[in-house]
Amino acid sequence: METFVFFFSFSALGILYAMNTIPELQEPYVILETGIAVLVIVLLFYFLITRGNPPKDLLFFVFAEFSFTCIIDLTSALEYDGVISGFMEFYQKTGEPYLGTSYAIMMCYWDGVAHFIMYLMMISRITDRKGYRTLGLFWAGSLCANMSVFIVGIVAGKYGSEIRPAFWLNFVFLIMPVLAAVTLFTRPKDRPLIGGYNAQHAQSMKLIWRPQDLILVLLLLAAMAFTILRGLVALDAPLEACSIYLRQYEPYLKDPVGYPRVMMLHLFFYGLPMLGAFVYGLLKPGCTWMTDWSVFLAGAITQCQWSHIGGSLHPRTTAPYHIPSDALWLVLTFNLLYAATPILVALRVHSNPYFFLKITPFPGQTGLPNSEEKDTKYKIK
Repeated sequence: METFVFFFSFSALGILYAMNTIPELQEPYVILETGIAVLVIVLLFYFLITRGNPPKDLLFFVFAEFSFTCIIDLTSALEYDGVISGFMEFYQKTGEPYLGTSYAIMMCYWDGVAHFIMYLMMISRITDRKGYRTLGLFWAGSLCANMSVFIVGIVAGKYGSEIRPAFWLNFVFLIMPVLAAVTLFTRPKDRPLIGGYNAQHAQSMKLIWRPQDLILVLLLLAAMAFTILRGLVALDAPLEACSIYLRQYEPYLKDPVGYPRVMMLHLFFYGLPMLGAFVYGLLKPGCTWMTDWSVFLAGAITQCQWSHIGGSLHPRTTAPYHIPSDALWLVLTFNLLYAATPILVALRVHSNPYFFLKITPFPGQTGLPNSEEKDTKYKIK
């Protein structure tokens, strides 16, 4: 099925080409109506072709539908960068002109490549009746961050006065990942939450004897400090450190398109508490919520940093907002480490989860030696 979805998604190019060549389809309200009609038709198409063997998971239809729109986003990014032409000229003028900003172009590349691959992988897992909770949470975090920054950035940035009817289509792509995240968070976990001897042994070790966790705690604290600094810059704090950082390192934070500022405020108000919670989770044994939330935040920050780093380097960003050449590698290093930190935390939690399990004593446990053969074993899903 994932192969079929892959090839069918490219039929979006035919629709774009037709709309680009038929003037009657290029009016703002006609674009909105056509967009809604296409989404409904694609959904009905997948519903009809799967009636004989309906998917076990209804999120299959969300992933198949969004795979179709990934090709539209990829086409938009490629056309703005001059790689292709003849598909999206009408949309650039009367659809969503803010898609031509550097941040939005990088966002479209992420959706057209990274999200597209995730959709195909999750469709494959659903078709094979296998779990995809971890990948699904990473995708949900990524798309929630993507669309929340995108929508708020449009309204709060310089394009707030150029909102066209097609803008309202974006709310579909914000609401659906939120609902999908709620669905995935409330499903039974792929792994048990109660550990045995190995969990008890792992949780008896102080942080100083867990060098991997110690390094992660230090990285998280550094990421929190970095988040606070950039959040204060976005809030126009009069601190000298903020003005120095803005002027000498990341002037892109003040790009009038609004996306960098909105992203920093998202990370400041939502990402910062989660980073602090992860520090707590690495210090306090038995935080079972770490397995899900570490993956969700990793997806969110990875997407944000991809768009932020790419947008700051993209030639469509005006020269005053580019990273100064003498600070380029330092800024890139900080941003890449910032993106890597939640990913490393998620990998740590999932590769050796014993520290994050609950321990329930059972009769005869006291005085018995550790026995890995009798302990909880895990299958990667």
